[in-house]
Parts: sequence; C-alpha cells; structure tokens
Amino acid sequence: MPTMADVARSAGVSVATVSHVLNETRPVLPHTRQAVLDAVEELGYTPNTLARSLVTSRTRSIGLAVSAISNPYFTEILQGVEAAALEHGYGLLIADPHDDPEHERKVVRLLHERRVDGMIVAPSADPGALLAYLGRHAVPTVLLDRVVDDRVDGAPRFDQVCAENTEPTARLVTHLAGLGHRRIGLVAGLSGLSTTDERITGYRQGLAAAGLPADDGLVVPGNSESAGAERATAALMSLAAPPTALVTANNAMTIGALRALRAHGLRVPDDIALCCFDDFAWADLFSPRLTAVAQPSREIGAEAVRVLLERLAAPGRSARTVRLPCAFVHRTSCGCPEADGEAAAAARAAAGARHAGYSDHSAHPEEGTLS
Repeated sequence: MPTMADVARSAGVSVATVSHVLNETRPVLPHTRQAVLDAVEELGYTPNTLARSLVTSRTRSIGLAVSAISNPYFTEILQGVEAAALEHGYGLLIADPHDDPEHERKVVRLLHERRVDGMIVAPSADPGALLAYLGRHAVPTVLLDRVVDDRVDGAPRFDQVCAENTEPTARLVTHLAGLGHRRIGLVAGLSGLSTTDERITGYRQGLAAAGLPADDGLVVPGNSESAGAERATAALMSLAAPPTALVTANNAMTIGALRALRAHGLRVPDDIALCCFDDFAWADLFSPRLTAVAQPSREIGAEAVRVLLERLAAPGRSARTVRLPCAFVHRTSCGCPEADGEAAAAARAAAGARHAGYSDHSAHPEEGTLS
C-alpha cells in the first residue's frame, strides 16, 4: 500500500507539502498541488482519515438526524444532503430520531461523540433538550424543515433551512374556493411543529382571501401520519355538514385521507375535491392525479449543507434562516379537467424533473411558482 512518502517522492516534494495539500492546512502553489494530486491518483494512495483528523481537528463528516425511515419527504432531503456533502468532500453519519424528543437527544449526542464537524437536524415537536445540548456544546448546527424560535439576547442561535409553508397552503385553499367550494377542510399535522402551525395559518389566510369564514370544526389534527389522517378524515366526513373539499398537510396524511374517503364510498374529485401539501413520486400515477404543493426537498438538503459549511468557515457570523419556494403542481384531484396534448406532456416532464432533483416546476402552464 503506497504511503505519503511514496507520494512525496513521485511528486518531487516534501512529505509536509503532501500533508498540506491533502489536509488543506496551508496554501500550496497550484502546479505543486496538481503534482501531488496526480501522484495520489497514479499511486492509488488513500489518506488515513483518522490521522488527518488528528492534524486538522476535523473529521470531514456531517451528522444528519432526520426521520427518513418513516417519512419519504425526508428521504429525498437525505439524498440532497448526501450529494452536496460528497461534492464538498464530506462523509455522512445518519441517525433516525423517530420524531421522539428523548431518542432525538440520544442520537444527536452519539453523533457528537463521533466528532462530526457539524450537524443537520430536523427537530421534533419538543426540541428543548436537543437545543440545550447543541447550545451547551457549541455544535455547528443547521436546523432543517422545522423552524424553532430559539434566541439568546434576542439573536437566533442556529441556522435554519426550510420551505415556504404559509403562502403555498393559502394557494391550495384559494384554488379550491375558486372552483366554488365553500366548506374546505384541513387535515393538519402534528401539534408543536412549525410546519403544522404555518400551514394552518396559510389555510386561514386562504379562507380570508376567498371571503370565506373560518370554521375551527373543519380543522382536524392528523398528527402528520397516515393512521391519524385516516381518523381525522373520517371525523370530517361524519359532520352534519361535511366539507366538499379537503387539504391534507403532508404526503403521509394524503394516503390516510384517501383510505378514509374510500371507506366512506366517496370518489375524488366527483364527491369531494382533494389537494395536498407535499408532492411525491407516485402522485402523478393516482387516478385522479393529485394536485399538490411540491417542496424542493433535495434542494433543501443541499442548501442545508451549504449553510453548514459557511458556518464552519465563519463560526462567528450571525445565524440566518433560509426559506426556499415551493411549486403548485396542478393536476386533477381538485376537480379541474385533465390537461391534454402538450400540457399533459409538460405535467409528466415536470414531475419527472422534480424527482430527479429539480424543484419549483408547475405541471400546468397557467400555474406558476410560489415564493
């Protein structure tokens, strides 16, 4: 197995210069750096990452704590994080906190003990212990998807990256209202999450913009999961005056809502219109095809990595929150007619591009990107 000394002899430089090139601990002339990299490639030299971390106090690794197993949305975010981390030469250590505050604190502590350079975390609905740990140990952290109001002396402690939630949800409601619906129900997410609060706010803003009264009886918690949404939808359909249209606040809850509607013998959109927050890979394959808000999930993951690397490069800078725009994907579950010809082809192309890593596309020519 070739050594660093072998690389130095091949490149005609000192071992120290090879170390500086590989560990990025000191500027090296471009032609010298290239000679070292060429020698590394030619000899097949593999750096000792453990030894490198002792020299640089960096492990070139990022800890990611998201509930990717139970939430397909986070699976796409994970793909964005992984691709961006690899692009910048970082490895990834992944833990699933299962949206449980106690388990969340444990897995973050374990990641920290592995000496990751920084963390990307989607906080639970009760993140107090998590934030206290991260703050106490000064762990460079980007909070993902769920915004928290955590401040010291009036200034936020952590960088955050998320999607817009309020305006896109309002857009779904006003679209349904524009189709003539006056009783629009919402299957809301887990209490305590900022995404839940913001989407409820957007729902109410959409009603107000359409001149419709708010009815708290039409907002039922689905707890961000399929079974909860199934119960919530059944409750809405059992009202004396049930909604004629429904908004579901994430992809898992859309599945639960569809199960409940089928159990009640209701057809979408003939008997009830449906729009959902979160697009997903098979939304375009349903009959009817699901009208949805598409979050730029992979871009959210990639942006979280970029923000974290900026934090590592400038630890003293002020924390910031980055919100990325969503896209309104107009299909047919809302009750609109099926697009044909070029419009249908554009819908399929937009759905394919989005799940290949692009975002902010509309599947209907007259519907645009939300910001």
